[in-house]
Parts: sequence; C-alpha cells; structure tokens
Amino acid sequence: MVVKVYGPAYGCPKRVLVCLIEKQIEFETVDVDLFKGEHKEPEFLKLQPFGVLPVIQDGDYTLYESRAIIRYYAEKYRDQGTELLGKTIEERGLVEQWLEVEAHNFQPPIYNLVINVLFSPILGVPSDAKAVRESDEKIAKVLDIYEERLSKAKYLAGDFFSLADLSHLPFGHYLVNQTGRGNMVRERKHVSAWWDDISNRPSWKKVVQQYKYVV
Repeated sequence: MVVKVYGPAYGCPKRVLVCLIEKQIEFETVDVDLFKGEHKEPEFLKLQPFGVLPVIQDGDYTLYESRAIIRYYAEKYRDQGTELLGKTIEERGLVEQWLEVEAHNFQPPIYNLVINVLFSPILGVPSDAKAVRESDEKIAKVLDIYEERLSKAKYLAGDFFSLADLSHLPFGHYLVNQTGRGNMVRERKHVSAWWDDISNRPSWKKVVQQYKYVV
C-alpha cells in the first residue's frame, strides 16, 4: 500500500514528506485546505480528531503528529534509505534530545511569527506586535545555543544527518525565506553552514518544488 499524506502544502506535513523521501518510501498526497475549513469536516475528523495536520494512512494504519510519524518510518524502514536515528543508543539519545529541542524551543516561536507575519494579513486579522517581538527574542536565544552546538559537530546529534536536523526544515524554511529573518541564521557562522547543508539535500529541494507553501 502507498502511504497517503494529508495536507502537503503546509509546514508540518512537509516534515513527513522529506522523511519518506529520505527513506525511499512511496507515497501520495491528499490536499486539505485549511482556509476553507476542510480540516474541521467530519470525514477528516474521523482520521484526526483534533483537526490538525498532518495525518497519514498506511493501509489500515492511521497515524498523526508529524514527529511521531517520522520516528515511526525511520524505525520501520531502518535498513532502507538514509539512517536517521543514529547507529548507537547514545546517538539515538542525542537525536531524540534535539528532536525535543526542535519541538519545544525552535518551532513554537517561529510558528508564532508565521501566524502573525504571514497568515494574519491573509485572514484580515491584526498581527500582534508584542508576540512578534517576543518570538524574535526567543529565536535569537535558541540559535545562539545552536551556534555553540554546531561549532562542535556538523549536525545537531553528531556528525550524521538525522531526524533532529530533518525536523527543522519546514519552519527553518519559513524563518530564512518567508519571514524576512534570514539574517538570524546568516549572522551565525555554524548555523548558517548547517542550514545550507540540510536545506540543499535533494529530498528537501524536491518537497519545496513539488509541494509549494500556501504562503
């Protein structure tokens, strides 16, 4: 069965798509228009009761939450495609650590930026200047920590590309290319080199080219 991925135009589903490409797993996509409220329709809520993206269907198996999905496929197809979990338990621990950092420290402030800088104008809602300012401050602090880490290792979990790096791609792309804040990455030598490395992987280039961001 070919894996179905819902909502390819949005950030978090792209995390799943790039993982599937790295793992050489066949998939197809199903468009979901958030602006039309398709994520709140009964049929979608049967798959994802919280009404958010992404969700995947793999035969009779349904799974949601993007980081759960990429962990699942990285483990299920461990001997296929790119090794994304690390070869030792210690490497796996670091991958998991930095995945958690991405989930709790990196994405949230960028998500707030995206909502206020990109989506609010489309929805006709005033952006929150205080939230934008606070997000900028939080991102700067996180990237300072990344700069220190990446001065000692090529990638976040060590000298190998992993889920920890991959998971940064969708919202890192927003930060660098769509919110006018690329300088936050470029002003940090090691973060800049790391971003150039991971964002130039063929898998990510394919995702960005084939599944355009809605904003």
